Amino acid sequence: MAVVLATLFLAACAGRGTGTVPFNTPGPGELDYRELSGKVRIDGSSTVFPIAEAVAEEFSFVSDVRVNVGFSGTGAGFEKFCRGDTDISNASRPIRDSEVEACAGNGIDDIVELQVGIDALTVLVSPDNDFVDCLTVDELHTAFRNGGASSWSDVRAGWPDDEMLPYYPGADSGTFDYFVEAIIEDVDENASHRGDGTASEDDNVLALGIENDANAIGYFGFAYFLAVGEGLQAVPIDGGDGCVAPTFDTALDGSYKPLSRPLFIYTRAAFLRDRPEVLGVVKFFLESSYLLVPEVGYITMPDDVLDEQLAKLEPFLPQ
Repeated sequence: MAVVLATLFLAACAGRGTGTVPFNTPGPGELDYRELSGKVRIDGSSTVFPIAEAVAEEFSFVSDVRVNVGFSGTGAGFEKFCRGDTDISNASRPIRDSEVEACAGNGIDDIVELQVGIDALTVLVSPDNDFVDCLTVDELHTAFRNGGASSWSDVRAGWPDDEMLPYYPGADSGTFDYFVEAIIEDVDENASHRGDGTASEDDNVLALGIENDANAIGYFGFAYFLAVGEGLQAVPIDGGDGCVAPTFDTALDGSYKPLSRPLFIYTRAAFLRDRPEVLGVVKFFLESSYLLVPEVGYITMPDDVLDEQLAKLEPFLPQ
């Protein structure tokens, strides 16, 4: 399947910006993207935004569907989705029970979850930092928990007694939520994330802050690190089996733990059934993942996981 999907989509990536339709005439059980029109609204995770933006761009070359993509954050995106303001919600964490209940309260009880890729949440320090070569989960917890480290020597004895300056995503971010769950609460369920330092929903703000401050430490998604990597240092993490750096391979095989995570989109069964433009965008999202996901800096799903996601669309395809 990987070979087939990559072959089908190769022409699209080779001709990005050309408006060339890369797909052959569809057979039974397939959508003809060229016949689709309308408007699809996407919002949510800033982490998933680069994938969705690439999908929107490429889909415009094979259909007449207008795809508008925003990035208000995972939590804010679910709020919009549950109000009925969007058709697809990007998320860098699974939807919560409370969010499912909020959707149900507005008559939205047919939510469909689809994984679209894998991210390696990346911990970063300034290029001028010459002593941080690895952090354990406990040390990372100390650096970012409320009431934790105020200086680098609080993180590890022997490190400089200089003030440590934290940078991190805003509270509406799924990246923030995931870090809290995987690092802050997993070490101490009663702990909370620190509230001082610099918080921002814009990863570029975080990247610039970390790059320009020798005592900074922060975290955001792997794709943004790849985009600005020359000015930052990624910190290997010891999740219990030694120090492992964030890479495509370590995220895919699970050795970069506990900071590798799945990325999702959410939509409604009613949209997949009754709105072919939404079904088209979602199907294209999955079909193009082998090329667009790594192109924007994330990790593609294993074949069996992609098969599971595509199988969720089968009941809605033309028979």
